[in-house]
Amino acid sequence: MTILRIALAVPLHRLFDYLWQGATEPVIGQRVRVPFGSRERIGVVVEIASESAYPEAQIRPALAILDDIVPLPPDFMALCEFASTYYQAPLGEVIMQALPAGLKRPVATQRRAKRSVGLNAPVHPAPHLTNGQVQVLEELRCAKGFSPFLLHGVTGSGKTEVYLRLMQDVIEAGGQVLLLVPEINLTPQLEERVRGRFPGARLVALHSDLAEAARERNWCAALAGEADIVLGTRLAVFTPMPCLQLIVLDEEHDTSFKQQEGMRYSARDVAVVRASALAIPIVLGSATPSLETWANAQNARYRLLSLRERAHSEARMPSMRLIDTRKVVLQEGMSEALLQAIEERLLKREQSLIFLNRRGYAPVLACPSCGWISNCRRCAANLVLHLADRRLRCHHCGFEARVPSACPTCGNQDIHPFGRGTQRLEAWLQERFPTARVLRVDRDSARSRKQWEIMLQRIRAGEADILVGTQMLAKGHDFPKLTLVGVLGSDAALFAADWRAPERLFAQLMQVSGRAGRAEHPGEVLIQTQYPDHPLYRAVAEHDYEGFAASQLSERKQAGFPPYAYQAVLRAEASAMADSLAFLEKVRALPLLADHALVSVYDPVPMRMARLANLERAQLLAESPSRAALQAFLPRWRQAIEAIKTPARLRWHIEVDPLEF
Repeated sequence: MTILRIALAVPLHRLFDYLWQGATEPVIGQRVRVPFGSRERIGVVVEIASESAYPEAQIRPALAILDDIVPLPPDFMALCEFASTYYQAPLGEVIMQALPAGLKRPVATQRRAKRSVGLNAPVHPAPHLTNGQVQVLEELRCAKGFSPFLLHGVTGSGKTEVYLRLMQDVIEAGGQVLLLVPEINLTPQLEERVRGRFPGARLVALHSDLAEAARERNWCAALAGEADIVLGTRLAVFTPMPCLQLIVLDEEHDTSFKQQEGMRYSARDVAVVRASALAIPIVLGSATPSLETWANAQNARYRLLSLRERAHSEARMPSMRLIDTRKVVLQEGMSEALLQAIEERLLKREQSLIFLNRRGYAPVLACPSCGWISNCRRCAANLVLHLADRRLRCHHCGFEARVPSACPTCGNQDIHPFGRGTQRLEAWLQERFPTARVLRVDRDSARSRKQWEIMLQRIRAGEADILVGTQMLAKGHDFPKLTLVGVLGSDAALFAADWRAPERLFAQLMQVSGRAGRAEHPGEVLIQTQYPDHPLYRAVAEHDYEGFAASQLSERKQAGFPPYAYQAVLRAEASAMADSLAFLEKVRALPLLADHALVSVYDPVPMRMARLANLERAQLLAESPSRAALQAFLPRWRQAIEAIKTPARLRWHIEVDPLEF
C-alpha cells in the first residue's frame, strides 16, 4: 500500500497518514484533497511511505490528487520546513499560509484564462550613475554564490537604481528576481518605475490588496517560471520561483516585515535563509538599517556597501534644525519658526510636510469636571476622537462609538478633546493658511490602494501645498517640490518602556527628513522638541547613523539585549488575567529548564497592552546568549506546554525573535 504523509492547516505539530489507491503516482509537493473529520480539506504531500504506524483499517483514503499546478518545488518545501522548525509553527500552517486562497479550497475555483504579465509602460531611460553607485555595482556584480549585502545609503542616494541595474543583469541572463517591500503603499511607485525600466519583462505583484483571483494568477505565474520579477510584501518571500537568482529587500529595517499573527516570522530573516539555501546574492537596503543587520555588517557576516551622497547632481542632504519648545509659545502645537517656514514655501510655490504620527482628531475625549476619559471598553487603550464623522474609534481592536453629547458619568456637556491628531492639525492649518491647499495623508484618508494612488498623483502634480501626514509619508516617496519637513510630537518615544523605541524613532525621523530637498531645491527639516540636547536628536541633526548605531549597540551589549541575546516569548490570552498568569506560572515551573543551562525563563508579566479585544494578555520571556541553545530548548518547551491542561477559552502561542512586548 502507498501511504501519503500530509501536512494540513491545523494547529497540531504532526503529519497525517492517508491511504492512496489511485492509478496516479503521487509526488512530494502535490496538493491532495482528503477527508478530515466530517469535512474535506486540502493538504500537501510531504512524504510517501509504504507503511504506517497505524493499522490499515484506521487509515482513511485520500480523495484526489490535484494536478492543476505543478508540484511545489523542493526548495519551497525546505523553506517551509525551516520556518516551521525555527518559528515553532505547524508545517501544515506554514505551507498553507504561503499558498493563495484559491489553492486551499476543496472545491476548485474556475480560473480565467491567464492574462499576459508583460509590461506595457513606456520605456524610462536609465539615469547617469554617480561614482558611488558605480563602485557599489562593481562589488555587487562580483558576488558569487550566497552573498548577503547591506546597502546603506542616505535617503535619495539612488539605492533603487542600484537594484534596477542588478535586476537587469539577472533578467538578461534568464533568471528571476524577488523584490520585497515592507508595505502595500510603497508598491505603486516602485511598480511603475520597474515597469518603465523593463518594458519587455514579465512582472507580477503579490500583496494583500490584490483581488483573490489576481493573487492566485500571479502566484502561479511565478511558480511556472513565467514571471521575471515578483514584487511583493512579506508573504511573497515564500513564493516558489524555479529560476530565482536574486533577492532584494528594500527598507529592510521596517517592522512590517515581521508577521504578527498566525505563523509569526520575519520575512527579512527568511529571505536571508532562502538566499543561503539557493546560493544566490541578497541585497538588504536601508538608510537606517536595523541594529541586528548593522551588527551583522560590522562583524563581517554581511558585506557593507555605502552610498553617502544623494544621486541627483544638485540635491544635498536637508539642513536640520531643532526647535526648543520650552522657550517658545506654540499655536496648536506649532512654533512660530515652523509657521514662518511654511509661509516661505507657500510664497515659493513649494510643498511642506507636517509629520505627526497620530491619526484622528485628538487622542482622547475627556470631561474636566469628573475626570471621565474615552476608554475603550474592550482594550487597555483610549478611544480616539474622529471628528469628521463624529466617531470614537479604538486603533487597536476597531471598536467604535458615537461621540457623546455630554459626559456619560456626570452629564457635563462641556467635554473636550485633549491632544492633537492629523485631523485636528489639518483643520487648524486650513484656518491659518486659508488660501493653501492642505492635504491629510493617513490611513483614514487613504484606506485603499486606489485612494492612495490618487493622493500620490495629486502631490506629484503640485495640487497640494501643505501635507499633514503620518508614517505613510515617511519612507520610499520622492516628491520633487517638497522642501520643508516639520516634525511634531516625537518626544514621547524617548521615554517609552520599549527598549527598541529609540531605534524606531531615529529611523522614523531620518526617513521623514529624507523627503525634503530630493531634487534641485534645498531641503530643510525642523524638529520640535523639549529635549534638543538629547543624543538621539543630535545624531539626527548630524545625519549620523553610524554614531547612533554604535551607541545603541553598546547599550544593548551591556544590557544583554538582541543582537547579543536571542529571545522567544510565550504569550497567553484569556477572559481573565488570573487565568493567563496562572497558566504561565505552570509553564515557568516546568522541570526541563534544568537540562538547558544556557536558557533563562523569566517570571510571567502582563503585556504592555494588557487587554485587547476583551482578552487579558500576559507573557513569559525565554532568553539565551546562544541561538543554538534556544532553538534546542524551544521544541521540548512547546511539547511540555502542550501537555498542560488549560481553560477552554485560553489561547497561547510562542513567538521567536519578538519585536514587541
